[in-house]
Amino acid sequence: MDKKLSKDWKLKTLNDVSRKLSLNKLKIKQKEYLPNGLFPVIDQGQDLIGGYYNDASLLVPDEPPYIIFGDHTKVKKYIPFKFIPGADGVKVLKSKDNILPKFLYYLLFTIRIEDKGYARHFQLLEKESFLIPDDLVTQQAIVSKIEELFSELDKGIEDFKTAQLQLKTYRQSVLKWAFEGKLTNEDLKDSELPKSWVIKTLGEIFKVSSGRGIKINQLKGGNYSVYGGNGLNGYHSEYFIEEPILIIGRVGVKCGVTHITNPKSWVSDNALIVKPIISDFDIKFFKLRLEFENLNKLSVSTAQPVISGNSIYSVSLSLPKKEEQYLIVQEIESRLSVADKMEESISQSLLQAEALRQSILKKAFSGELV
Repeated sequence: MDKKLSKDWKLKTLNDVSRKLSLNKLKIKQKEYLPNGLFPVIDQGQDLIGGYYNDASLLVPDEPPYIIFGDHTKVKKYIPFKFIPGADGVKVLKSKDNILPKFLYYLLFTIRIEDKGYARHFQLLEKESFLIPDDLVTQQAIVSKIEELFSELDKGIEDFKTAQLQLKTYRQSVLKWAFEGKLTNEDLKDSELPKSWVIKTLGEIFKVSSGRGIKINQLKGGNYSVYGGNGLNGYHSEYFIEEPILIIGRVGVKCGVTHITNPKSWVSDNALIVKPIISDFDIKFFKLRLEFENLNKLSVSTAQPVISGNSIYSVSLSLPKKEEQYLIVQEIESRLSVADKMEESISQSLLQAEALRQSILKKAFSGELV
């Protein structure tokens, strides 16, 4: 901070500039939230509003605006309306007369406290001290400058996220065109299948069998890859698969997801091994084709989603000859590699945008913006 500002900026604690509202007997549990209702429920989750509830006697005291701090999550929220507090860990602050509410809200983002996981953090926040200007006019000028810069930044972030959605749509379009034959057959009409393509069920194309019964919690290192429903799960000192194979996640969150194993691999019983029964079978083509088909929709939900070979076998799809399968993979990879580079660039830009947001806050509360 510039030395000439030192007389105007004073060292304060959170208790100097805010008071914590008592929420005794006001909080409701998440299972009680309603999808719609008279009053919004604000908790320490990432979403601004967690749900709704209709009991006015549970509204927080005082008048808005309020500043929320998540004791477990460290989430900060600026709430300009009445609400009901939800679940545990919600701390509600009101700024004192010597500080603007929005100034306090933005200030909280600059205070670095140790990450305790899901433990409580508010007690750490209360121990911190920070420099702030006593003059409300200066505080307002800082808030206005922050919001001006954030508005420009948010517009850029919105454009990047729109581009991400467009890339996702493009990826799906490329796969759709590919599996309709439009990438490898010129002048193909809509709803028309290339003459050399045939319709087959997956049961006519391959059979599946479970892995060799290796449990994920039995893996203790080794030289060879072991694959399960989530892809690569660990390593084992023996192997039985000499060449890459296609596997399908059988159980859990990756149920129906496909992977191609590395050579010299074991496959756990969390996955189904695909064994072709026809010669027209390019492994990369079928990995992409099954991903596009979304086999997860065939899973049966018990304690966790499970997919069986019998449910997979009934799926029908259009199938080109192996040579064309190979060409289709090339066409897909060529187009998606460009999309991947664009996605990487967008992701990097979003990271830079977040770094710029922190830089703006740092300068704001060092007296460098106004």
